[in-house]
Amino acid sequence: MGISSERDLVDFLVTYTRDMALSEEEPGAILDRYFVPDFEYCNDGLVIDRQRMIDHVRPVRKNVDRAAMAADERTGVEIHQALVRGDQISARWTLRTRMRKGKTFTAEVYMFGRLAPDGRIQRIDQTNRPLDDQR
Repeated sequence: MGISSERDLVDFLVTYTRDMALSEEEPGAILDRYFVPDFEYCNDGLVIDRQRMIDHVRPVRKNVDRAAMAADERTGVEIHQALVRGDQISARWTLRTRMRKGKTFTAEVYMFGRLAPDGRIQRIDQTNRPLDDQR
């Protein structure tokens, strides 16, 4: 999937986030759909490469309450803004994740990125602001 419009970016944010957290699909296959092989994902100053992202998904999948997230429409991704201009992307969105131990993690995400010529993501620079509605 290549990103070339705001709709594509919104679809990516929703689908990628859901698939990485809830899918049984191999994380590497999911990454290959959306990212070039040598992508850089800089989250709150920490640069994450492909292998590190794959390693990160395993504990996320273990700690997310899949049934509660599927049943609770307040969890998941809420997109506030999404922009695509040439090879530049940006988005502001909220992530709500229901954890297996009962808490909900909520954060507002500010993301800026650059696309490769095929529309896959080459780099993301992102910061997260945890919100106080943890329950």
